[in-house]
Amino acid sequence: MKTIKNTIKNVVCIGAVAALGFTSVSCDSLLDTKPQGAFTSEQIGDEEAIDLMTSAYATLLCHYFGNNESFAGPINNWVIDLRSDDALKGGDGVTMEGYMHQLEVGNVQSDNDVINFKWRNNYFSVSRCNTAIRALVASSNLSDANRRSYVAEMKTLRAYYYFDMLRLFQKFPYFDENVVNPSECRADQYSREQIAEFIKEDLRNCYEILPDTQEEPGRFNRFVAAALLARVDLFTHDYAEAEKYAGYVISSGQYQLYNNFLDMSKPEFNNQFESVLAVQFSSANSPDQYNFNNCLNCTWSDGNLYGNGDDFYLASQNLVNAFRTDANGLPYLDGSFNSENIDGADYAGNIDPRLDFTLGRIGMPWRGHMYNEKWCRNLELYGQYSGKKPYPAPESPYVKTGIVPWGASSLNMILIRYADVLLMKAEALIEQNKDLDDARKLINEVRAKAARSVDASYTPVDCNPMVANYLVREYGATGWSQDYARKAVRMERRLELAMEGLRWFDLLRWGNAVETVNNYYASEVKLRSYYTGANLTEDELYFPIPVNQVDNAGDLYK
Repeated sequence: MKTIKNTIKNVVCIGAVAALGFTSVSCDSLLDTKPQGAFTSEQIGDEEAIDLMTSAYATLLCHYFGNNESFAGPINNWVIDLRSDDALKGGDGVTMEGYMHQLEVGNVQSDNDVINFKWRNNYFSVSRCNTAIRALVASSNLSDANRRSYVAEMKTLRAYYYFDMLRLFQKFPYFDENVVNPSECRADQYSREQIAEFIKEDLRNCYEILPDTQEEPGRFNRFVAAALLARVDLFTHDYAEAEKYAGYVISSGQYQLYNNFLDMSKPEFNNQFESVLAVQFSSANSPDQYNFNNCLNCTWSDGNLYGNGDDFYLASQNLVNAFRTDANGLPYLDGSFNSENIDGADYAGNIDPRLDFTLGRIGMPWRGHMYNEKWCRNLELYGQYSGKKPYPAPESPYVKTGIVPWGASSLNMILIRYADVLLMKAEALIEQNKDLDDARKLINEVRAKAARSVDASYTPVDCNPMVANYLVREYGATGWSQDYARKAVRMERRLELAMEGLRWFDLLRWGNAVETVNNYYASEVKLRSYYTGANLTEDELYFPIPVNQVDNAGDLYK
């Protein structure tokens, strides 16, 4: 198989729209621009087709037009997590990036910048995928086997972006590589159910075509398609198929849980262990290859260790309290977890060690340093609990310090972890009320990793068993009913995947987003006065089409 010269890690972003012969294209009018020309099969050689494929992969870098826009790129959903009970906007105050504050308090308007960024960035990415597919099909120099495999990679990538749209917007246009003029596509042309099936059918086919492994890091194999399909299936409540395709990933034998929870934050382990679908980043070359998605979120850092980060995307007290464990080392599944606050290192009760691998806590270590009040940009308003997962130790040779984006490193951004796949299969089994003991074992695998991660000698130091009472144990078979198992897997997802941009989407597909978030507002307002009057309703679960897109599309989106 021909080697792709520019993998994601060393990608050179090519304007795929321009490469097709388009004139200058405004992002706001992306879907309304009619093609000015097209490649012929004679013009598309192997090199040109692969360059366009590389350009499509480059959309995963989420750095199209400016730093602010990358915060709401197709791969990064921390801004969407602000809608859940897990996260606070953070930063210097509520007016800083105020459009994000609107998401946090449930006041989302159709002119919100996040909504517009999400819409146009996903469609910009879809456009590149379709362009690459057409080029690959047109090339006369590729073998049939390579062509089919390359096209399957692009369709899997396109499915990722369309699934992002499905989770965010109630209505949106869908078009594939065969649609000549996307400007004629209406937002109500297909139902949500039809679009979900388009996505799933592409992923089913891609699973059959793609190889088990790829030579170049970051390229999609068949298990990326399977894991993504399982995620889509859970969202659409197709639990039998979710079980099937999550099972394919697990039975492949290609993935395993990290030995220590901290390993996910070490660039040395890029593309190993739990890395099913990961975006490749680099700190060795152009700043365009840094992870700008998390540039706002790096902690303030006492001593300017990373540079004065903006300290956005902080954890709520509600999320922190969820890490409390009882005398048996199990989470409080009866809803009482939030009856007592964990408030820094002084908390005397039992906790899950994943708390200190996920968040900064005053009086506890952060990558071998001591996290204190000076790490918090606005302690009075937003409190402590800066996110840890995207940041290796500041001394790491893979980290660029003192530059924007703060905390830039070569650490990959994992979009689907193996632990997530285990929990997806467990949930699929539980929702079908079948093989509940197998589901329990899958959940316990994830909990066993948390238990073995309490190692004071493991470097850099991120937990302190001399101060904190770490206690996490596995679930036993007694009382393991469907109802109890459902509560267990949902809590496990919250703890294991905390601050990875998935919580809101979980609440959305479970159907309890309104109840959960409004209860959260009512309790968290005691600490965050700006939640006064905050409210979420059923008709606010999905975003409206951005007003400027409606204006640009004539009557297509009305």
